[in-house]
Amino acid sequence: MTESWVDAAERIGADLHLEVAGPGGRRAALIRALREAVRSGRLAPGTRLPPYRSLAADLGVARNTVADAYAELVAEGWLTARQGSGTRVADRAEPVRHAVRTPGRAPVRARGPRHDLRQGTPDASEFPRAAWQASYRRALQQAPNEVFGPGDPAGRIELREALAEYLARARGVRTEPGRIVICSGFAHALRLLFGGGVLRGPLAVEAYGLGFHRELLAAAGVRTVPLPLDEDGARVDRLGRERAVLLTPAHQFPTGGPLHAARRAAVVDWARARGGVVLEDDYDGEFRYDRKPVGAVQGLDPERVVYIGSVSKSLSPALRLGWMVLPGPLVEEVLAVKGEREAWASVLDQLALADFLSSGSYDRHVRRMRQRYRGRRDRLVAALAAQAPHIEVTGVAAGLHAVLRLPPGTEPSTVKGAVWQGIALDGLSAFRHPETDTQAMAAIGAMGAMDGLVVGYATPPEHAYEAALEALCGVLPADHSA
Repeated sequence: MTESWVDAAERIGADLHLEVAGPGGRRAALIRALREAVRSGRLAPGTRLPPYRSLAADLGVARNTVADAYAELVAEGWLTARQGSGTRVADRAEPVRHAVRTPGRAPVRARGPRHDLRQGTPDASEFPRAAWQASYRRALQQAPNEVFGPGDPAGRIELREALAEYLARARGVRTEPGRIVICSGFAHALRLLFGGGVLRGPLAVEAYGLGFHRELLAAAGVRTVPLPLDEDGARVDRLGRERAVLLTPAHQFPTGGPLHAARRAAVVDWARARGGVVLEDDYDGEFRYDRKPVGAVQGLDPERVVYIGSVSKSLSPALRLGWMVLPGPLVEEVLAVKGEREAWASVLDQLALADFLSSGSYDRHVRRMRQRYRGRRDRLVAALAAQAPHIEVTGVAAGLHAVLRLPPGTEPSTVKGAVWQGIALDGLSAFRHPETDTQAMAAIGAMGAMDGLVVGYATPPEHAYEAALEALCGVLPADHSA
């Protein structure tokens, strides 16, 4: 069987986000992209580049194209290549430093289910205990004495530096440590931005999203306005007089699919013209299976996009570690709201994560889990094809959950049946914004009121997964069209 680009990329090489486009063919475009990544500082001196085969698989180009590009840049002095050491950014390839002005409640769920197919959490049994322990031990041994005193509200510099390097390399984020503020997760970021008055509403949000976030915003006095969704993501052309927009561009939550490239550019243009802000929730951007990586919208305009991420999906929500990459003018405002003392994220956990990132353990863990979750996804799709072929599965090219489209009117009874069978999952309607005008959405070809299930395939431990799939298929509505 022919090995896919995903198979090859998972086996070897770290993630590296590059935009390979423009005149002169793929080789010339790749050379330009790599040269610019080094020049801008996204790839720091000494950074080891992925092997030819790994990068070629990620970008969908020939192996020789990558080999030729590396050779050209070695000849120009941008890269170095040594036997046994791989290809690295040359020490003298110093980047250009740019001046930066840095100055609804979630659905109710059954307790103690026999089969946990809830979205939003990784497999807790796969937490990398040994690697994390090693990073924690190194961080503790190397920590300066000041670590055990009052903290910096921005977060430890070691973590902010490691995140700046990783996010630039793997997600195409353009930033520096001074623009990163550590927080305890996405909800904490929203509280800092809106609860503290740094940003104000009205806020446009996707018509499907987490009710918990909407309730949090409502408690801060922020009105949310739903944006229609279609197969290309949020209809950003429907943005009006809102001051900001919250999007999940890499993988729309929960319906799936990336925001179309034209709409990514359009929402940045809107923010520039309106003087508004785009909030980018990159909640599971590391996990993609049947498509090439989608870079962060933040890379299009760092002064108009607030990029928010965390380790809740990649490692564990128990760590309570997240980050905001902010436009320069917002940094001091966020820090003022946060206060003089860091009371949210353990400094030692921050140092451990910094080591985990810098040592390559995070890359290795993500690649391993990407393979594991893709296998889970494939088994879910295969089980449905065999036992419920009339049920359409969508949103499975990336992420940790799938959407199962149900016949109209069957969602409530299916969710109730799942509860009776000890299956914890969510109905799709639970994520729909309450002010969504389904008739207006249908008129423009957008997603209206749909019946469905949101099924998390990452949550169950491996030994319980087959039984969970069997139970799920047993509660799905029958095909009455046959």
